[in-house]
Amino acid sequence: MFFYFSQFLSFLAMPLTIISLLWVFGLLYIKRKWGKRCLWIGLILLWFFSNQFISNQAMLAWEPDFKEFSEIKNHEIGIVLTGVTNLSKTAYDRTFFNKGADRITHALQLYRMGKIKKILITGGQGLNPVNPQSEAELLQRFLIMTGVPAEDIMIEDQSKNTAQNAAFTKDFFVTKGIDTNQEFLLITSAFHMYRAKGCFDKVGLKTETFPTDYYSHDTKYDLPAFLYPGPSSIENWHKLSKEWIGILVYKMVGYI
Repeated sequence: MFFYFSQFLSFLAMPLTIISLLWVFGLLYIKRKWGKRCLWIGLILLWFFSNQFISNQAMLAWEPDFKEFSEIKNHEIGIVLTGVTNLSKTAYDRTFFNKGADRITHALQLYRMGKIKKILITGGQGLNPVNPQSEAELLQRFLIMTGVPAEDIMIEDQSKNTAQNAAFTKDFFVTKGIDTNQEFLLITSAFHMYRAKGCFDKVGLKTETFPTDYYSHDTKYDLPAFLYPGPSSIENWHKLSKEWIGILVYKMVGYI
């Protein structure tokens, strides 16, 4: 129930949802003064949310800076959060990635550099799965194909959200007799790191963060950035609004 409530709030907070509602009400009551205002406000918001410069600055302000590989301490275990594969496409001889593949490719790089000795992948199938495989299984298969020994890969494939990622990971470590007092390396997308870190702190797992998968880019002061609307700009705001709502709900129910 909590998951559906969170998703519903996220839907209401999405820029296109707000703009669509404004235009619907504006068209229904276009003969009234406030109806016309709804149309104008919707148009202004569409420009704002589609502006490449504004959306990038918002994402830059939210995402933590990336860390040099050289500044990362050595850890026994790196924890990788899923949410990067295309579970709507079922295949058994490959892994289809969405945006966010940095989470696992950077984990692989950290492993090759000796920064982490083992990798724990946490994530199940999510809501209404069409693929019988879990994300953790798909990423495990990818790592094995790259030559990582199977004994260095652990998976937790029952969690469906970030709070469960943290709780189930701790349960997994306890069950396997792994010391939960050590510091782990937490690997997830930069925009998602605040909530992920909060959840792992809440269950008592100490982590060093390694943000990946950036939606922001270096600031550009050019005409296209200031004037040209971009669909990716709206996507950035959708990501941010969903994440902010998620953080708010998680704090309300005590997950962080």
